[in-house]
Amino acid sequence: MMNTDQQPRQLPLGIADFERICRQHYYYVDKTMYIPKLEFASSYLFFVRPRRFGKSLMLSMLRAYYDINLADKFQDYFGHLWIGQHPTPLHNSYAVLYLDFSQVTGGIEELRDSFDSYCGIRVNSFAQRYEHLFYPGFAADVKGENWATKKLNFIGSMAQDYGVPLYLIIDEYDNFTNTVLNQHGEDVYTSLTHGEGFYRDIFKIFKPNFERVLMLGVSPVTMDDLTSGYNIATNITASPEFNQMLGLSEDDVREMFLYYQGLGWLRGDVEAMISEMKPWYDGYCFAEDCLTTESKMFNTDMVLYYLGTQIREGHSPKDMLNPNARTDYQKMKKLIQLDKLETRRKSIIYQIAEEGSIMSNLVHYFPASEMIKQENFISLLYYYGMLTIVGNDGNKLRLGIPNNNVRKQYYGYLMEEYDRIYCTDRFAIDSAYDGAALHGQWQPLMQAIADEYEKTCAVRSLIEGERNIQGFFTAYLNLSTYYLIAPEVELSHGYCDFFLMPDHLRYPMVAHAYIVELKYLKQGDGEAVRSEQWAQAHDQLRRYAQDEKVRLLCDGSQLHLVVMQFRGDHLERMEEVKNNE
Repeated sequence: MMNTDQQPRQLPLGIADFERICRQHYYYVDKTMYIPKLEFASSYLFFVRPRRFGKSLMLSMLRAYYDINLADKFQDYFGHLWIGQHPTPLHNSYAVLYLDFSQVTGGIEELRDSFDSYCGIRVNSFAQRYEHLFYPGFAADVKGENWATKKLNFIGSMAQDYGVPLYLIIDEYDNFTNTVLNQHGEDVYTSLTHGEGFYRDIFKIFKPNFERVLMLGVSPVTMDDLTSGYNIATNITASPEFNQMLGLSEDDVREMFLYYQGLGWLRGDVEAMISEMKPWYDGYCFAEDCLTTESKMFNTDMVLYYLGTQIREGHSPKDMLNPNARTDYQKMKKLIQLDKLETRRKSIIYQIAEEGSIMSNLVHYFPASEMIKQENFISLLYYYGMLTIVGNDGNKLRLGIPNNNVRKQYYGYLMEEYDRIYCTDRFAIDSAYDGAALHGQWQPLMQAIADEYEKTCAVRSLIEGERNIQGFFTAYLNLSTYYLIAPEVELSHGYCDFFLMPDHLRYPMVAHAYIVELKYLKQGDGEAVRSEQWAQAHDQLRRYAQDEKVRLLCDGSQLHLVVMQFRGDHLERMEEVKNNE
């Protein structure tokens, strides 16, 4: 945003109230240029994005823009923003009803009453706020209706009689039903969203009573199950023109950091900070057509978390993963474990964690009952922000892990699964990492991981083969924060198994980098295969070491080339390959 005033703008950590941001002088990234596009797209809009991308703030801004009661605040709130110079005829012309379904709480026995109570309170407040547009006593009449659906029908009827245009904004439209699905299962969820379910009933009356409706959430699952109740929304989730409507572009991030640097609140090199953040918080693309035309998007909350730490403490967060993100991971994990078919979904998680991406069609709507289908579950991971669009092949998309923040969550899931089989000695692994990163003592680290693998396999038989070892090493190598662990990196016309790239921006003391090549012998393989594999690994590692990318990323650290050869679950031999051999 352009700040033309002299009063410093505070950092809006955790604040999603647009009016408060304006009144109390917080920093705001201007997204108002999307208002004309939203108006043109449709009168009934449906849009989903992962959590922590600024959905609630966007809706709060739109609420202030369209609210007829805030017409006298238009210049105060919007005069310095893009829309202030390009207002649409519809600004400040609606009575706006705002619903946030994440506010619905209570046990399974109280769901109907809790939902009706919340909606009723919001409608009563709406009637009080806009009574002056109707008639004296309007609010009392609305309050006298005993169900939220009756209240909504009443205000809809009166709005037509008095010529009052109504705008409905729903935030977290799916939070309530997703919570039910996670905690109470599909049967309870279906009773709400099918037949005469109370949640379904209220959606039936939205279109007849509201001139415009905008609904935002995280996933399209609920919308599919409500289709016959509310089937007129235009889904703009994957529209290229709205790809950057939520989240922060690199330009947004740079402008914000330079602003706080100009105030003297932020010390250090802004470009270095952006370079540090990019592997952790950047990488999101929500529209296939924008893969090569627009920059990837940063997660808004993660950037504010990083910036807030830099301003308060003068350095980067020690943990680049915001603790709040772990709650999103827990919600995803519950979906994996939803029913007896969780094994099928686990295999998808394993594949993504091990390979970094997966090919799939992106499904825009699907019912909860069909979540077990592979493409639907992969699509759900995309909507949760656990995957993003990274490429395409024919009519299918390549959906990949967007950044290290998400990658750590995948590897954390793998570690939990391994720990269920055999509890890891994390302290020993951490100590071994210190030796490898600081002193080049790689043998204890690799031997410790190999030992853990053998112990885990001894307790429970795992999938035999190199893929299983890859997944195991991927999870264990990511226990350290010294390195940015990149599996299957393309180097010199080949793909190395693991590249342990030093995170010098955060840990300049790391003096050693590693490329690790794993080889796997089947039980029947003899000496000829064993020797051929060994020689092949030596050739591959020397070739990878000559790659210009490796030289650049390892600058300042000594590079070690390590080969490890397994037979079954047992490490037969390992050694360091010298570059000059």
